[in-house]
Amino acid sequence: MQATRKTPYVCSACRLAKGAVNRRALKQHGDGLRYSTASAQRRPMRLAIIGSGPAGYYTAYRIMKKMPGSYIDMYESLPVPYGLVRFGVAPDHPEVKKSSENLDDVAKWPNFNFIGNVPIGDGPGRLPLRAIAEQYDALLFAYGASKDKTLGIPGEDLHGVASARSFVGWYNGLPEYDDLNPDLQSSDTAVIIGQGNVALDVARTLLAPIKHLQSTDMSEQAIDALSRSRVTNVKIIGRRGPLQAPYTIKELRELMHLPGTGFVPPPEGWDELIRVERKKLPRQLKRISELLEKGSRTEPEQAMKMWQLGFMRSPVEFLSSDGKGLDAIGFERTAYTAEPSSVLEQEDTPTLSGPPAALNALRALGVRSTGEKTLVYASLAFRSVGYKSESLPGFEELGIPFDQKRGTIPNDKFGRVLRPDRDPTVALSAAHLPGMYCAGWVKRGPTGVIASTMDDAFASADTVIMDWESNARFSERGVDAEKGGWDTVKHAVDARGIRSVSWADWGKIDAEERQRGFLKGKVREKMRSVTEMLRFLDA
Repeated sequence: MQATRKTPYVCSACRLAKGAVNRRALKQHGDGLRYSTASAQRRPMRLAIIGSGPAGYYTAYRIMKKMPGSYIDMYESLPVPYGLVRFGVAPDHPEVKKSSENLDDVAKWPNFNFIGNVPIGDGPGRLPLRAIAEQYDALLFAYGASKDKTLGIPGEDLHGVASARSFVGWYNGLPEYDDLNPDLQSSDTAVIIGQGNVALDVARTLLAPIKHLQSTDMSEQAIDALSRSRVTNVKIIGRRGPLQAPYTIKELRELMHLPGTGFVPPPEGWDELIRVERKKLPRQLKRISELLEKGSRTEPEQAMKMWQLGFMRSPVEFLSSDGKGLDAIGFERTAYTAEPSSVLEQEDTPTLSGPPAALNALRALGVRSTGEKTLVYASLAFRSVGYKSESLPGFEELGIPFDQKRGTIPNDKFGRVLRPDRDPTVALSAAHLPGMYCAGWVKRGPTGVIASTMDDAFASADTVIMDWESNARFSERGVDAEKGGWDTVKHAVDARGIRSVSWADWGKIDAEERQRGFLKGKVREKMRSVTEMLRFLDA
């Protein structure tokens, strides 16, 4: 008998733009996996996955492929699946959304259930987490990051200051932000604080020709608002330098190539900001510097819209003349904590695996405050400094820890949830919480692209399989009794008056959205509220 393949590696050929996974290639990897027979010594496992985004559906895919006798039920708070892929990926990046086809494959398995519109909690219309936990051998948390990080500076609650996450959710049809109504008409200038790919997505959406967006799955509400937008000048400002900013070359190139849009170089000049001979830069950073210095295809004098990258500026305050609406943003200039060229000279040897140490050192180069203040006038600003996960109601009751500072479930890096236990011999020790696992952003933090989440989910799935096949303890009481799964949990759902949504129900919503989109000449027109979705299903 050949051993089960446990390495969660998928070659780079399986990754398409920004980490989207080609389904055909993934199937080829899956077909190469040897189905395990070790689990025949134990009854089939029942697993509940909390969350239906990439971390959830890649975990389910891996387990279904490697341990096909398993029963997997996927719980989702919204009536629709796919999480970040549906509500976070830019509408003009349809290739990234193709990774959701893997959940379509999983849903064909007879032992899989999708259970939508079941939010976790003890209040009305919610299902207590304990009601799920009692009916499964294992729970795997893959619900992603539902909140965004704040700057924690004065004026952050002024009208005109919004999070990039809320704006992205609004134009992607996320019910939570259906009524956001961003003010795109008061000024021609918008400021984005942060320079990651989400920040660049927001900038591209604000600047793109409206015909560039009309055929996508962006909501008609957003397309209408953007068609009337006065914003023609976008400033993307970060506290570090051009080689430390977390954007990718793909996202930068897309902005540089936007038709009718010009790029304004920073006032300091590239030599002052980069401060390293270009020929000495690691290849990845050299490509970024070349792209930045080359600039956009559209000359400034021919451009209808403009965008600019601002570096070495840390936000300190949002300012208002009337205490209500945003008028300006106060920044403090920063300086490198070390000379970039000296960092490069010290770390010019490659590591045993991965990128050269020089790349890591330059990317991680810190900054310090100089005390010098500057102002940028704008009535619209977006903070884009990262997402953050939250704990679920019921964690404390089940003994599941949560690191509020990091926004993650403490785990052993393989996906097993750790439970801090007081022990008389040590100040604090950690033990695995039997039957509890995690994957994705709630496991490692909101970093990486979808391909990173796939690898992470595969690793967690392999850990669950290994533990089950080695007869590890999956219950606090050590009882290996048959669990009821969804067949039992649905009674609790019905008793609480929750209208759950099945995969067949989602299929109806999907078909209707595609039909509505077809009539408008676009991919789909999403239903933007839970009420609308349920009303359609029950009509």
